[in-house]
Amino acid sequence: MNRAFPSQISAVKRSTGVIRSQSQQRHESFMRDQEREREATAEKTTRLRELRLAKEAADREAAASKPAVKAAPKVRKARRSKQT
Repeated sequence: MNRAFPSQISAVKRSTGVIRSQSQQRHESFMRDQEREREATAEKTTRLRELRLAKEAADREAAASKPAVKAAPKVRKARRSKQT
């Protein structure tokens, strides 16, 4: 009969517990990193959006202050008929 000694069983349990806790720590670290990256992306997107809106507002103001210039109509040259 193979009976494990109580010290061997407790060593296996300790080992299993250590492996689980290490795995849990890696998972938590990974989740924290993901959250940091998500927050950084959100901040970057917000900053770029604010810059774009400011530029669009400045462009609208510049266009409103400029007098509208009408382009002169293009003059077409008369076509020459084909000579046969």
